[in-house]
Amino acid sequence: MSHFVDGANDRHSRIIIVSFNCADFVNRVIGCLLDQTDPAFEVVIVDNASKDVDGIALPADPRFRMIRMDSNVGFAKANNVGAAGATVPWIVTLNPDAFPRRDWMERLQTAAHAQPDVAMFGSTQLFSHDPRMVDGEGDQYSIFGFAWRVNYRRMLKPPYYSGAVFSPCAAAAMYRRDHYEAVGGFDEDFFCYCEDVDLGFRIRLRGAPAVQVGDAVVEHVSSGVSKQYGTFAQYHGVRNLVWTMVKNMPLPLLPLAFFGHSLLVVYLVFRSLGSGRTGAIGRGIRDALCGLPRMIAKRRAIQRDRKASLWQVARMIAWNPLLLKTRGRPGLRKAHPSDQPPAVGIEKA
Repeated sequence: MSHFVDGANDRHSRIIIVSFNCADFVNRVIGCLLDQTDPAFEVVIVDNASKDVDGIALPADPRFRMIRMDSNVGFAKANNVGAAGATVPWIVTLNPDAFPRRDWMERLQTAAHAQPDVAMFGSTQLFSHDPRMVDGEGDQYSIFGFAWRVNYRRMLKPPYYSGAVFSPCAAAAMYRRDHYEAVGGFDEDFFCYCEDVDLGFRIRLRGAPAVQVGDAVVEHVSSGVSKQYGTFAQYHGVRNLVWTMVKNMPLPLLPLAFFGHSLLVVYLVFRSLGSGRTGAIGRGIRDALCGLPRMIAKRRAIQRDRKASLWQVARMIAWNPLLLKTRGRPGLRKAHPSDQPPAVGIEKA
């Protein structure tokens, strides 16, 4: 099915691409978007002061525009800049190294029309170098305060998983704009890494579910931009996971999560000895603790506005510690009425 678009009022989504020294990737993504079977979208490329920005071939298409930042403000803030002023119903985040198949947007919109109560939709991510291998089927979050991409590096055949997920991976995700704006978008203190889990958690706490769309497929280089910066991912991942937990985990789950998280971090430190990652992990822990006053202040507002009950939060996270190793998802189950918040009389723990 193909759609004809005549004018900005017919566009149903804004796709945001954050670029940083990756013009070749961006040009390839642009080509994929120009080939979409559903062209009812606008594209904002936010460039974080790249050295190769002049190499980005912006098409002569009114749907595409670029915002150039004066410095590298990170993935989180750049997406918020790209989303500012949007009037379309959907905000879509797309990594410059995630190349969507022709029917990607059509599949996401079909799922959105069929499930009007869902606030977030995720895409199937396959490795670009070997599309037989899964890069992720959404994000899962553990009671121990750790997150992972489901089925990472598993060899799977279609049909890929469609159904409930903790949150979508922002490499290729679609968010209902009113929910995105209601929680303030991405937390800009995170800079990058885990910012999508944090955003998804905050939207889930307000009672809105997330769904994975198995046939909405992108081929992902996976850290194609950030892997050139050494221990960058380890530092931000360690720091931001602590912040995600402190901000979002309700009482009385927070002490349990903090205890389990601390044990796992100690394990990571010992495991990293001699690998060159120990210093980055240590800096991440130090800066996470230094930033706790800011996160606790944010926590107060998040928990005050929470609509999901303690039981609903407990059901949306993973409790099986083995899943941390297997990168699996909790046992599949049908939707339960208690997964949706009641209209009145919300109970908070």
